Amino acid sequence: DLARTRLTAPFAGVVAEVNGEVGEYITPSPLGVATPPAVDLIDPSCVYVSAPIDEVDAAGVRPGMEARISLDAYRGRTFAGRVRRVAAYVREREKQARTVDVEADFVGDPGVVLLPGYSADLEIVLEARANVLRVPTEALQEGPRVLVYDEASGRLEARPVRTGIGNWRWTEVLSGLRAGERVVVSLDREGVRPGARAVPEGDGHGE
Repeated sequence: DLARTRLTAPFAGVVAEVNGEVGEYITPSPLGVATPPAVDLIDPSCVYVSAPIDEVDAAGVRPGMEARISLDAYRGRTFAGRVRRVAAYVREREKQARTVDVEADFVGDPGVVLLPGYSADLEIVLEARANVLRVPTEALQEGPRVLVYDEASGRLEARPVRTGIGNWRWTEVLSGLRAGERVVVSLDREGVRPGARAVPEGDGHGE
């Protein structure tokens, strides 16, 4: 019966893998036993990002939220995204924190070739503010405080600050620092401490 030897794709796509050989018999999966599909078919028009987030942060994430996507294949570039789904359960993995899976779509045409399986980072925008003073998050010490370069003395000064919203890259400063003041971001360097003499380098200032 040749009709039973024909496989029809449920949608237009790209064949990623064929799990079988010519002349091989293929049978449906037994109940409760997963077997590889005869053909892996990919729809390149619906590529999205799936990433785990800590269960502590999951309560504030909703579908429709703005997101930023970065890909290892395109370093230095960030793509606009939007949360499409937040899993309805918590995933528990051995020796890892309990996480919730989140999916995000690319907004508009990213202008690059997107291959399924690319490594990606997903940043979800919970809140955004414009025209604020901010410093690199790595410049913050416990307190919180920052080390500020005093141009008059050429020394480092510990300055307590009050912070607002932030992420892994930038943190808003509500008080304790003025725009243009230079702060230390290389806190792990030997000799970096309050009162130490310093020579400014790079662009480590509040903005």
